[in-house]
Amino acid sequence: MVRQGCWRWPSSEKKSLSASEKMQSLVADVKEDEDAVADGPSSEKEKKTYANGLVCKDPKTVEANDFFFSGLNISGNTSNQLGFQATPAIIPGLNTLGISIIRFDYAPMGVSPPHTHPRATEIMTVLEGSLEVGFVTSSPENRLFSKELNKGDVFVFPVGLIHFHRNIGHGNAISIAAFSSQNPGFIAIANSVFGSKPPISMGILADAFQVDTRTIDRIMSQF
Repeated sequence: MVRQGCWRWPSSEKKSLSASEKMQSLVADVKEDEDAVADGPSSEKEKKTYANGLVCKDPKTVEANDFFFSGLNISGNTSNQLGFQATPAIIPGLNTLGISIIRFDYAPMGVSPPHTHPRATEIMTVLEGSLEVGFVTSSPENRLFSKELNKGDVFVFPVGLIHFHRNIGHGNAISIAAFSSQNPGFIAIANSVFGSKPPISMGILADAFQVDTRTIDRIMSQF
């Protein structure tokens, strides 16, 4: 017997959530993203069912374009401070299927700085150029796993761990990454620590990084 999958196709309609509904939605995100259990709305009453904060699309109106994206062949704009650009594939039909895909473009020496994806493991394939990549394990080991990747090489970043990738070639580089969640989440370490709103106390950061508050103030000014 073939087990039926669950595809709850989102429409462009958005729902305004209260604080409590947002918390419930976060819980639903985890459950629905991992394992879908129905083909979608099966009656008139269910046509406005919400999945992962999006309105389910009536299966009768679903078409091939709901499972399609065109544009990962287009280079991202790397004319920024990091020399790096991420281009996600926006595919409505991925809702509740628990996967996603992104193209990364790097200028020479471009970098995706240390960050985490709290909801997904990432698997990256290099399409062009050479990258230095790595991730750090949890405390207290804080062990660095790092590798130089070339065209055709693949590397995995386990869910939730701090990781990075940087172009170490003389030309532009391209990679494609797939994630084990439709919404992996993204936490840039430096931005979160030094650019939070409101800011974290400079005294706390000075103690954490074992520097004076003037140094912390100077770093904060960059974010």
